[in-house]
Amino acid sequence: MSRRPNAARRFGESGSIPFVGAFHSKSHPSPLLTIGLFVVGALLIVGYIYHGSGGRSGDIGALNRLDGGVSCTQEVQRLIPYLKKAYGDSMRKVLHVGPETCSIVSQLLKEEDTEAWGVEPYELDDADSNCKSLVHKGVVRVADIKFPLPYRPKSFSLVIVSDALDYLSPKYLNKTVPELVRVSSDGLVILSGYPGQQRAKVAELSKFGRPAKLRSSSWWIRFFIQTSLEENEPVIKKFEQATSKKSLSSACQVFHIKPLH
Repeated sequence: MSRRPNAARRFGESGSIPFVGAFHSKSHPSPLLTIGLFVVGALLIVGYIYHGSGGRSGDIGALNRLDGGVSCTQEVQRLIPYLKKAYGDSMRKVLHVGPETCSIVSQLLKEEDTEAWGVEPYELDDADSNCKSLVHKGVVRVADIKFPLPYRPKSFSLVIVSDALDYLSPKYLNKTVPELVRVSSDGLVILSGYPGQQRAKVAELSKFGRPAKLRSSSWWIRFFIQTSLEENEPVIKKFEQATSKKSLSSACQVFHIKPLH
């Protein structure tokens, strides 16, 4: 979602390469040569990542590789096949809540017999054409999740939330998490970062405005108890079996919450 200036274009417009003469020096390499090579290398890396990500709709993974951070939204994309094995028919009507939801919704819509919707908790300043189309059709909505969601109870079979709850204080979590459960008929999947984990700096600065509060699994378990929410043990077992067969280790904590009775 961040705006990346076209540094390569500005570099080309400078009209000269100030460190070329340094190649002919018999003395120690010029500091300008070192700086120049560093800049060129950085531009090549950024250009490669941006090109490989296909632009904005898939750029969250590229940003994280560049920043060394972790994105739980990117992790959702990786875990969709395993969630389908764990939830089965419950993946037929899915709501994803979190930043970059357009990328998740687009991937889910490619799955057979799956309908998908999304809630983007933050402004879509640089949405690509695909994301704008999803918003125009009402498939994706921009909404502040600190307030009640614009959906009736049990509107979706499954709700998945990523990279959103880590930025809420307990005051809002007490309202938001039960609200997410309210609109699901078969359960809620929460993806949260591990304590001490580095989050994508670019995403935090441009989108969230503040660092994430990464909580331990014991903190979350206490929270579920305090809010009268229960973990879905049968689904947890199926999910762990599916991921263990592929020796898959998630970069984020994954919690499976039962629906309301």
